[in-house]
Amino acid sequence: MAKVNTYQKDEELKIKLGKKEIKKIAHYIKPYKKEFILTFIILVIAMVAATSMPYLIQNALDVQIPNKNVKGLLTIGIAFVLITLISILAASLRMKYMNYIGQNIIFDMRKDLFKTLQHLPFSYFDTRSHGKILVRVVNYVNTIADMFSSGLVTAVLEILSLGVIVYFMFSISPRLSFIALAGVPFLVITTLLIRKKQRRAWQVHSNKHSNLTAYLHESINGIKITQAFVHEKKSSRIFSRLCTETYRSFLEGKKYELMRIPAITIISDLTICIIYYIGVSAIAKDPASMQIGVIVAMVAYIQRFWEPIKNIINLYNNIITNVAYLDRIVEMLDEPQELSSPEGALELPESTGNIVFDNVTFGYEDGINVLENVSFEIKSGQSVALIGPTGAGKTTIVNLLGKYYNLNGGRILVDGYDISKVTLSSLRAQIGYMFQDSFLFSGTIMENIRYGRLDATDEEVMEAAKAVNAHNFIVGLKNGYDTFVSERGSSLSVGQRQLISLARTMLRSANILILDEATSNIDSETEAKLLEGMNKLMEGRTSFVIAHRLSTIKNADKIMVIANKGIEESGTFDELMKKKGRFYELYTKQHSLD
Repeated sequence: MAKVNTYQKDEELKIKLGKKEIKKIAHYIKPYKKEFILTFIILVIAMVAATSMPYLIQNALDVQIPNKNVKGLLTIGIAFVLITLISILAASLRMKYMNYIGQNIIFDMRKDLFKTLQHLPFSYFDTRSHGKILVRVVNYVNTIADMFSSGLVTAVLEILSLGVIVYFMFSISPRLSFIALAGVPFLVITTLLIRKKQRRAWQVHSNKHSNLTAYLHESINGIKITQAFVHEKKSSRIFSRLCTETYRSFLEGKKYELMRIPAITIISDLTICIIYYIGVSAIAKDPASMQIGVIVAMVAYIQRFWEPIKNIINLYNNIITNVAYLDRIVEMLDEPQELSSPEGALELPESTGNIVFDNVTFGYEDGINVLENVSFEIKSGQSVALIGPTGAGKTTIVNLLGKYYNLNGGRILVDGYDISKVTLSSLRAQIGYMFQDSFLFSGTIMENIRYGRLDATDEEVMEAAKAVNAHNFIVGLKNGYDTFVSERGSSLSVGQRQLISLARTMLRSANILILDEATSNIDSETEAKLLEGMNKLMEGRTSFVIAHRLSTIKNADKIMVIANKGIEESGTFDELMKKKGRFYELYTKQHSLD
């Protein structure tokens, strides 16, 4: 199966961000319209008040002071104090509401991403680095939420602020205002010229950051192997290279981002110089033609005019940066949930365990089939052993039964129901699955066994453990069933983890069982306990057992040898031994090695 999106390979986007994708993200904002509107109104009041300050200064210099109007100056002073207080209050309220909105967007988005992950097929996880999945749900969502909360309000507010500033400028001096605005087209042209390169640079940085996170995740999971093979230096070199690539891609993105700031500074300063020159020249020629207050106010407004533009540019830079992250999030939300229940799907009744594979064909990659036209029938209560070389398709068969992958051809029936037409939940509720990797969650042993049936009582959990010979070793631990196990159960032996996993499957009490190499990599004493537990578990249930140790499947009702994309041999142990075919060769070879 081809592995994509490893730390060694940059991700390739399947989508191009457009109206449809923006609309999908925009629905996260809708629940908080009231908070957005309230924040916006507060900030508009504060912005209009603050923007009037240069106008008040002009009035003080050109009207109140020449007329020696102390009362008017006092009124302007009080207005300045009130404007300052309003600004402080507005900033406080903005922080409060934007944090509220931002955190709720983060919560909603992460919840939907996690829900999507829960329903994606195994193939999605088989072909992707888990670190790259993690970085989307954790890092990218944080950044995007901030852009959609404070960024949205800031954008509208700064545009409105520009409008108010331009209004005050033209009310003071239309001629000087036109001169002040003359530099805007140059800034727009600069922005358009570098826009695509900037977005591409940040997409590259997104890829490199994702690669770094993927390798870090992989290295933590494989730290024991790294230390055992003394490859710490090699791992450090790889990590250093990925850090360097991330660092360089960040600088490349920043290079384009910072191009606009000098342009703004140059245009702003040049405009102010021109205004001073024109104003001073006019006063020198005719003092009555120009007032000092007008020059002071215009310069103040020019400085204020470019401040929102700087903020808008910074916001634009932020959007360009975050669009690379937004692409990844939307891509994950749009990932087809191929295995979701079809429209009008039926609820599968309680199964008796009668299973039919009818000309089933399947492959993990296009054009490369693992199974071709596989057909067999298993009667209710029968135990079936699947054996064969590695990669022949044994685990594939049982995964297809649980509908963890879609078929390329044929159909699978459970009690006569086509599993492609029943709900996933009702199908999987009928199956007790013990995977080859006896995964345990971080938590107590009691919690891990109860995962098989969440409403089970403590007594039922213990009964399940007793039934599969797990109880004795559990009570022998310091804290018994309350013993805490670390992630993946690394504090327990392989055999202990398998016994707990078997107890979890027993507790599920399903009529169809799948035991994938349950006795692999354990000692003979633990194997004897497991086999005894498995026999109790399989009583009266349809069971699929995948095993490499052929001596453990002598009592199976049917043994199927999986090879060459199908069933090479099928029969009981005695029948296959008499036939002296593929099974006989495998058994005698393994028995001689024992």
